[in-house]
Amino acid sequence: MAGRALVTGGAGFIGSHVADAFLAAGYAVTVLDDLSSGRRENVAPRAAFVELDITRPEAAAVVRDGRFDVIAHLAAQIDVRRSVADPVFDATVNIIGTVRLLEAVHATTSTTRVIFASTGGALYGDFAVPPNAESVPKNPEAPYGIAKLSAEYYLAYYARLHGLDTVALRFANVYGPRQDPHGEAGVVAIFCARLLNGQPLTVFGDGKQTRDYVHVVDVARANVAAAQSVLPPPGRLDDRAFNIGTGVETSVNELAATLGLAAGQAPAIEFAPARPGEQLRSSVGVEKAAAVLGWRPRLTLREGLRDTYRYFAEKGTRAGPRPAMTVTGDTNA
Repeated sequence: MAGRALVTGGAGFIGSHVADAFLAAGYAVTVLDDLSSGRRENVAPRAAFVELDITRPEAAAVVRDGRFDVIAHLAAQIDVRRSVADPVFDATVNIIGTVRLLEAVHATTSTTRVIFASTGGALYGDFAVPPNAESVPKNPEAPYGIAKLSAEYYLAYYARLHGLDTVALRFANVYGPRQDPHGEAGVVAIFCARLLNGQPLTVFGDGKQTRDYVHVVDVARANVAAAQSVLPPPGRLDDRAFNIGTGVETSVNELAATLGLAAGQAPAIEFAPARPGEQLRSSVGVEKAAAVLGWRPRLTLREGLRDTYRYFAEKGTRAGPRPAMTVTGDTNA
């Protein structure tokens, strides 16, 4: 067995795929999730499940007593708009919850590696020309990005002062199976649902704003790579931070057209007024992750969208938990 892994937020969209990847790599996996947005059926039967809020003292006890080799910390408040509307709640979950976890790890005698799920686009802002390297200045525009950056500073602090083994993965725009098609985030899932319901796709602004779309299976692989790689010694904020994306900018218009090809239909588009404060361009460079973690994305956007659309199409006509995602080919983005 490879070791013991704890995945916080492991019943959610990304977290459940990360838990699956650790199981596939031979780890004994425990999932901790309060099910506020995650779903119990996303948790694999082979994983132990603990229903707890990451901010609760009982969650810290799970961390202290679990003797985990690795903790993938994905429990978070993920809605940028909610962070603007309620920054106190956002900070409580994303900053205080992370600090409580780090304190719990510090209280143990184990050499646990903590992998923190951070953000790429929301961290760098619109002040640097993409693709952004890890070292570019950080200019988050919303409390969500501010909280993620604050948590990264805490990771670096605990590593320097207390010797904790920490690493931050800065995700680009993650898409794929199990994403919520009814939430505010996740344009791919929302577009898939609208296509399947015969509805037009709503595009805000002129649709030329770009994002870096990375498939959730590739993101899950990055977590396992971060758990198993030899890392440089901790020091400054960016020393143990890695972008996880594709380095490719895709406009919303291009995304809609490519998804239409996957669906076999030309999507109808409805344009709506631009949203104030929306980032115009975003993509992240992945050269550091390739050099240190040995990780690169394998799925092209076209392949990933095809399989994601197939997942939502099958889910709409088939009951049963955790529909499988099958990826064919060996394509590097």
